[in-house]
Amino acid sequence: MRGMQNQLHGVAPLTHLGLIRAQGDDAAKFLHNQFTQDFVLLKQNQARLAGFCNAKGRLQASFTGFKRSETDILLVCSRDILATTLKRLSMFVLRAKVKLTDASDDFALYGLAGAALQSATSKIAAYADSTWARADFDEVSLINLYPADGVARALWVAPAGHPAPAGEAMSAELWAWSEVRSGIVTLTHPIYEAYVPQMLNYESVGGVNFQKGCYPGQEVVARSQFRGTLKRRAYLAHADAPMQAGDEVFLNTDEGQPCGTVAQAATAPSGGFDAIVSMQISAFEAGNVHLGGVGGPALTLAAAPYPLLADI
Repeated sequence: MRGMQNQLHGVAPLTHLGLIRAQGDDAAKFLHNQFTQDFVLLKQNQARLAGFCNAKGRLQASFTGFKRSETDILLVCSRDILATTLKRLSMFVLRAKVKLTDASDDFALYGLAGAALQSATSKIAAYADSTWARADFDEVSLINLYPADGVARALWVAPAGHPAPAGEAMSAELWAWSEVRSGIVTLTHPIYEAYVPQMLNYESVGGVNFQKGCYPGQEVVARSQFRGTLKRRAYLAHADAPMQAGDEVFLNTDEGQPCGTVAQAATAPSGGFDAIVSMQISAFEAGNVHLGGVGGPALTLAAAPYPLLADI
């Protein structure tokens, strides 16, 4: 994929993403008690990947979350699950001093990659280029994401009506491909409640804080990590045939039982399709995995583009 790096430069509008806003004195505490991530100690120069699980530890939503102030927090998530997630989160507010709203129309979201990101960061003194670092300038929040094939990427969040970031236009399709190549899944409706966080490697990319207090599903998530029971991980995959979230994959020796599912997929610029597939570790090690059935298109598999945190 090295040849594709030259294409990953520019600015892409991220209309498939939306924002949930939490405002109030208890905003951080409330989210802290619901998510896999620590929002109480989250600093304003940081962002975090966070998951929202059901009681069985299965992910219902994922977010890139950050504080605009101690009482104002934004959560970036997929639009297709935003309304459902907002409704479910609101059920737990009770007496907490927090107001949850859909703020998707109040902010503009862009993805920046390569040269466009370098141009934006040139305006920021002492810019920190570490993953999940956050910088503010001219009402803009710039959040560093995991790179795609070595190309730096970031999320640009600004109030609606703010001038768009400068840079060459990038297609939504190319940005979607960069998301896949980063190896970090954004939860969407087809994979709702399909995985515990570790099945998507969330604990290895800063999406789970094992030192924080309880949240829905916390016991299941912790047990999966500390009892050596992890059986599935997320891997990169390529196929000549179309793939989409929710598609099943099969080991060639087992027609009856899928060994995993596609969690996120995109068209590859060089041809074919790339995906993040959550699958049995043993199937990845065995290889010879196919899409849709043992007679389906073969998958070319690769490890995630970051080190995995071992279970204990």
